[in-house]
Amino acid sequence: MSELLTAAQMRAIEQAAIESGEVTGLELMERAGQGVVEAIFEEWPDLEGSGNRAVVLCGPGNNGGDGFVVARLLHERHWQVEVFLYGDSEKLPPDAKVNYAKWLAHGTVNSYVDEGEDAFWLDPSTYRENTVLVDALFGTGLTRPVESFNAFGWVTQVSEWKLAEEQRFQSFPAPRVVSVDIPSGICADSGMRLAGETPVPHLEEISADLTVSFHSKKLGHVLGAGPALCGKVVVADIGLSKDPVAPRRALAELHNLACPGARLGRVVAHESSFQSLPLFLPKRNARHKFDYGHALVVSGGPARTGAARLSARGALRIGAGLVTVGSPRAALAENAAHLTAIMLRQIDGATELAELLEDKRINALCLGPGLGRSSDKQALVVAALQAKRATVLDADALTMFGENPQVLFDLLHDKCLLSPHGGEFANLFPDIAAKLREPVAKGPAYSKVDATREAAMRAGCVVLFKGADTVIADPLGRCSVNSAHFKRSAPWLATAGSGDVLAGFITGLLARGLSPMQAAETGAWLHVECALQFGPGLIAEDLPEQIPDVFRRLGV
Repeated sequence: MSELLTAAQMRAIEQAAIESGEVTGLELMERAGQGVVEAIFEEWPDLEGSGNRAVVLCGPGNNGGDGFVVARLLHERHWQVEVFLYGDSEKLPPDAKVNYAKWLAHGTVNSYVDEGEDAFWLDPSTYRENTVLVDALFGTGLTRPVESFNAFGWVTQVSEWKLAEEQRFQSFPAPRVVSVDIPSGICADSGMRLAGETPVPHLEEISADLTVSFHSKKLGHVLGAGPALCGKVVVADIGLSKDPVAPRRALAELHNLACPGARLGRVVAHESSFQSLPLFLPKRNARHKFDYGHALVVSGGPARTGAARLSARGALRIGAGLVTVGSPRAALAENAAHLTAIMLRQIDGATELAELLEDKRINALCLGPGLGRSSDKQALVVAALQAKRATVLDADALTMFGENPQVLFDLLHDKCLLSPHGGEFANLFPDIAAKLREPVAKGPAYSKVDATREAAMRAGCVVLFKGADTVIADPLGRCSVNSAHFKRSAPWLATAGSGDVLAGFITGLLARGLSPMQAAETGAWLHVECALQFGPGLIAEDLPEQIPDVFRRLGV
């Protein structure tokens, strides 16, 4: 688990450190450049020797200053280094100007021309050796669109080279692209492309092989288009205190959120590890099955029962003591034919559901997968919410309220959890989704974190907004991102029923006593781990069956 920062938060941390006398801006820039160089050699050990080539593209701000440090350090390792500056050297910030002057003691600086006959362009005939292209044009401080800036011709060309290399159309390697802090043109707070009203041609194809961030990842590294464009993200330690008091105060003041009530909330990323798992998941000796809860999953009618069974299987595998499928009489035989350890109970209508829920041992509910959207199904959801149990609403239980979402919001309570995908989110929160879809005219852009937090505040409960960048937020502004990118990329989860299993995982964890926020974070993280455990060819039925191996690997 690691904290994700906005650009404003990062500036606040740096400024507080400088003002306290802990470090100077020049020292931070030197450490940043050193971090980039170390990351290059860590990622590509074959480049350790001399004689390699670097093209360093420096921008008009401190990101460009980092680029000058990288150029100097590579030159000291006997690399051939070309440096290009976009903008006027006289207008560079003070620290960047110092490093510009230091570089001039080693080499020249070419003007970066972005259009016309003199526009910067790589000549393949002169770059046949291993080449690193360092993107230090615009970093996390970028707030303006790049639609008028033709900086991406070289990246488009490199992308074409890489495609040709993959298809064996050329015999020499394409340059390796390294971005300093974040690929140029990406909003560090949202992962959105700052392209204004007119998208930059081929921008969707631009990506770095390696992105080197500093101190901590930024939201844009794990949200939106950011992960696809960043490639592998490495965080370089530049010697800043991890939790200083003054920056923490500044973070609260500067946090860029659309919903004021959530301004104090941190955003954390759950990626390669989940530190709370050992506390949540082991089962102890001398316990009874009811000590681990009883989950109820409500099924749809005939020919619509599979989704509920997937959820129920997920709840049982993740450790709920008992799981029952509540089924209409017409679908009892269909469900019974597929269930063994999972119990079955007839539920025809809201009255029978309310009667069943008089059993207080049933402590977690799941409604929506395969449920249907008729008025009698809506009555089931109402009855479930009136019982005030921990409740997961997914799929049909969300879309059935699309014409009047406020009806649902008035019934929700703090034990509820909504788990929409993009379409379901837009159905419930159309105005929020519209803001998220708007072209980004300037940064910092409205992000998926902002949208999920605003939705959670409106709903009054935890919202899990699904995707490869799953965002989870509660009404108090607490927020986390379950990032399934790079080494945790699990594209096999794009399969029918995958979300139903996730709903079951979360329901089972609620039955075991986790809070909605804990259950959502843990369930989403395990969902990806199960997909990675199985690999290609995954179908939804495989996901619950990976839990035992995942638990053993984690030492649960």
